[in-house]
Amino acid sequence: MAKETLSNAQYAEEVLFQEESMGSVIISQVKNKIPSSIPMIEPSPEPNPKETGESSLIFCEICVERKEIDQMFKIDSCAHSFCCECMSKHVAAKIQDSTCTIITCPGMNCRAILELDICRSQLSKGVIDIWEEMLCKEMISEWEKFYCPFKDCSALLVNDCDCGGEAIRESECPFCHRLFCAQCYVPWHSGVECEEFQRLNEDERGREDLMVMELARAQKWSRCPHCKFYVERTEGCPHITCRCKFEFCYGCGSQWTACQGGCQRIS
Repeated sequence: MAKETLSNAQYAEEVLFQEESMGSVIISQVKNKIPSSIPMIEPSPEPNPKETGESSLIFCEICVERKEIDQMFKIDSCAHSFCCECMSKHVAAKIQDSTCTIITCPGMNCRAILELDICRSQLSKGVIDIWEEMLCKEMISEWEKFYCPFKDCSALLVNDCDCGGEAIRESECPFCHRLFCAQCYVPWHSGVECEEFQRLNEDERGREDLMVMELARAQKWSRCPHCKFYVERTEGCPHITCRCKFEFCYGCGSQWTACQGGCQRIS
């Protein structure tokens, strides 16, 4: 038994020696087949996707976030870069908070001026519209511009009437297509002259009030000069005593003591 065990150990050692020898021979033959003039090229390490992704991102100092290059707005005059969303908000805030159209770079202590044409491609349509409107306002003198009197419109209008010609009163807003008075800058007061309208109190200039005035004129009603109440004379003399106890002439509206029935306007 001892002799058999020793024989097996020797046999195993001899097999291992032969395998190592054959491996050395194969490696030597392979190296001899490679020309010495061709250098061995070591494979380059695989790029890290995370590092590649981060290299294309730019930091925005306003929102403190990293954005893609196509999401950034670069100001050529000062080389500052901010994301397009932050720039839109910056321009919108500046325009809405001030009547000045000069918008500067949002960088700290930076005085570089932003131009609409350069910023146009990076701004939203709403911001562009506001900026263009502000530029238009700057080009119009104060006496030429006014606004549509209808609150749900309020469009900027220009008074380009030739002062040497006949004054235009009834006009139409080109935006909401409603009529207004170009002299009083109020919704059109049909049947009421501008001079008369200007004498009315603020609470008497409503559409319903003007309709009553037009009806009173058509029915030839008279109005108490003291309390502004409308009265109608069916018969009798023009001496009217109103419900407020004020006495006036139905024809001319003056106080009765000054008229004494001598009014020529009574038909």
